[in-house]
Amino acid sequence: MQKLPNIRQWYRPVQPAVKDTHAPITYTEWLPDHRLLPYIYCYWQLQTEAVLTKPFHYRVVADGCMDIFFNLSKAEDQFVVGFSSTHITFPLQHTFHYVGVRFLPAVFPWLFRIDASELSHRWEPLEQVLPGVAQWMTPALSDTTAFDQIKAVLDAYFLRRLEKAPKAIDSRLFSAFQTILQQQGRVNVEKDLDAGISSRQLRRLFNFYIGDSPKTFSKVVRFQNLLGASASAESLRKDKPFYDAGYYDQAHFIKEFKLMAGLTPSQAFKP
Repeated sequence: MQKLPNIRQWYRPVQPAVKDTHAPITYTEWLPDHRLLPYIYCYWQLQTEAVLTKPFHYRVVADGCMDIFFNLSKAEDQFVVGFSSTHITFPLQHTFHYVGVRFLPAVFPWLFRIDASELSHRWEPLEQVLPGVAQWMTPALSDTTAFDQIKAVLDAYFLRRLEKAPKAIDSRLFSAFQTILQQQGRVNVEKDLDAGISSRQLRRLFNFYIGDSPKTFSKVVRFQNLLGASASAESLRKDKPFYDAGYYDQAHFIKEFKLMAGLTPSQAFKP
């Protein structure tokens, strides 16, 4: 059944857990069916465990992925979020039960035949982007709250969808894609991405399947690999791993990190 290369071995996008909010909110991730692992990074759940005393702003860091998410507490709250090279903050209400599907890079446009660049740096109502999915989702999940049941419904849907998926993406895209991931974003786009096509053609492929240019995607991959390295604020000060990651000085690293994470490195890596 596998139709695309499995990039999980090179790339595991991180979204920080909800912490330091002192609010009754939980965030959890689950793996999909093993047959979906090359396509869906995880299913996730963000929910309140009690009514909040004030609105909550949920921060999503840049991860190179696209997501579908929906609120089981309010059926009309269904969205698609596109590729972003910056963090995004979602204002949420006093009670919610969101479930999401995080697609690995390039999968969503391939699976649904949608130009990723049309959704970049924003989120849109699901019914405007994929009306068929929105119409299926509301009745399919309206009476379901246990996550094992939600997972079973989502697994069954995406396995059916995968059977009808188009042929594999242009291998030249994945050649460049693999180079960026294996080198953890530390690439010279003009010199290192020899995919057998012109830089203009490669950029066109990246815009359609990723949502932005190879250079921008490489920056996100570099940020994500540093974020997932389990560094500490002290090690950042002493060892300065950002130089090895390709940042040319500390000011450059802090500026780009804050743009993508919404926090400074010392805030993000504090114990």
